Amino acid sequence: MAGLGAGAGEPRADDDDWEAKLALLAASPVPVVSFVFGCPSAETVARVQAAGSEAWVTVTSPDEAREAAEAGADVLVAQGGEAGGHRGSFSDRPDLPVYGLLALLQLVRAATDRPVVASGGITTGAALAAVLCLGARAAQIGTAFLRTPEAGTHPAQRAALAADTPTALTRAFTGRLARGIRNRFMDEHPDAPIAYPELHHATSPLRAKARETGDPGGFNLWAGEAHALAEEAPAAEVVARLVAGARAALDQVRL
Repeated sequence: MAGLGAGAGEPRADDDDWEAKLALLAASPVPVVSFVFGCPSAETVARVQAAGSEAWVTVTSPDEAREAAEAGADVLVAQGGEAGGHRGSFSDRPDLPVYGLLALLQLVRAATDRPVVASGGITTGAALAAVLCLGARAAQIGTAFLRTPEAGTHPAQRAALAADTPTALTRAFTGRLARGIRNRFMDEHPDAPIAYPELHHATSPLRAKARETGDPGGFNLWAGEAHALAEEAPAAEVVARLVAGARAALDQVRL
């Protein structure tokens, strides 16, 4: 990618030690193995299940949900377009559809009979109640915990989370579509190519330097669209408020 300047890393491809990870999971099984960035083969799903684990697959469209169900996935994680961080789509492409979470939940549940976990923009108890009302069995929540003391969030990102700066989708940092708080690096590279993980490796030293110097404009500030609602509080308190808020919202629905 032109314009990265001195200090950029060497772009390269890799498989993230795929086979080694599968071997480790077979030798030391865990309750749940979650897949993202693609649909595992039916053989891989069966291998994980044979070790005693459930196979959860992240989907971003009804077509992906059907493919994951056919591969034998036990649970589908429906990631709406509001979610922070990388899109979990099976493949990245210029015309990639970005469904909002509420629409996606309805489409996925109509497409398959697998249990669904909702993910994307869930920062309050009311939002948690909304996805449960739409049939999600649970919610996967990330951004709401980024300001907790337990999170390893960089101080510059903590400050950005508390502001109302909008998020945007970008490939500038890694070559794969992802949502983060808009900053200088994103604005300087609006036409970044689809090139993951090559671009990830190329920008990694630049992002590390920006973190080291506390420059929020130079590294990825992954966050969901509702990041301004994230609380600066211990994780246990955040969980308690989410549960209490969901219960209150569900009680209102019953009325």
